[in-house]
Amino acid sequence: MEFGRVEPSEIKQVDFTLPPDGEQTKLTLKGKAVDDPKFFVGCAKWGRKEWVNLIYPAKTKEKDFLGEYVKHFNSIELNAVFYGIPKEEQIVKWKEMADQRPDFVFCPKFSRAITHIKRLNNAQAETDLYLKAISAFGDKLGPCFLQLGDNFGPKNFDAMHQYLKALPRDLNLFLEVRHEDWFAKSDDRKALFSLLADLKIGAAITDASGRRDCVHMELPTPKAFVRFVGNGGHFLESSDKKRVDDWVVRLADWLDRGLEEIYFFLHQHDESDTPIIADYTIEKFNQKLGSKLPRINFLNGQANLFS
Repeated sequence: MEFGRVEPSEIKQVDFTLPPDGEQTKLTLKGKAVDDPKFFVGCAKWGRKEWVNLIYPAKTKEKDFLGEYVKHFNSIELNAVFYGIPKEEQIVKWKEMADQRPDFVFCPKFSRAITHIKRLNNAQAETDLYLKAISAFGDKLGPCFLQLGDNFGPKNFDAMHQYLKALPRDLNLFLEVRHEDWFAKSDDRKALFSLLADLKIGAAITDASGRRDCVHMELPTPKAFVRFVGNGGHFLESSDKKRVDDWVVRLADWLDRGLEEIYFFLHQHDESDTPIIADYTIEKFNQKLGSKLPRINFLNGQANLFS
């Protein structure tokens, strides 16, 4: 992922402190801890050749990567469908490959034809095709993820409102906005997250080095969808793990106040070591949050190369 990337020389100057809870979060989380919160940890894609001999066995063919991926993770932020509305038969094949893990879910991103080309305007036909296709995931369909472009700002509020309210009410959805004005202007910020709360749509939180405003800490629903963008390399130890630790503290507080579901997706600018930080995240979730997620099964002790 390139979003929010800064030069390595600048990383030490970034303040990674998580901001206080947003006003909408205080309104949303006012209850007590639920008995059985759900935890999902995954990556953005499974097609990484760098993971062969790390978590995929030697000589694993690309067509078999998903089958290996689901042995390690219980979810994926499915970016592949962003680039084109998927065909139902492709969705069925993916679902069949994931059936070996009953708790696995796909979190498909809305296609760019809807969000970036049509910009939510007159996109009903494309939306219908998208929704029909992803319905083929059946019980493997997790929340969908709708990302608006960097140039989609508060001036487009009405178009966004009209589009979102027309979506099926039973669609489990998270929205990500990137235009700086959503966060810089208090009235626009409040209007956005109040609307999402009214529509029962979640807000994706993206934690990237170069865009700290996107770490908005607003929860319109009692569900968290966090896109964690690490810096990798030697920053895995010096920075990324500490950032995960901070998230665990915040998530523990949210769980105590009624958070019901956590979706935590790991990204790195260099994806070769994404499973390493993902495994660390699972370890801390199990230790501190009470999740019982299986750890990543690294081959031949390869994880030790990064620790």
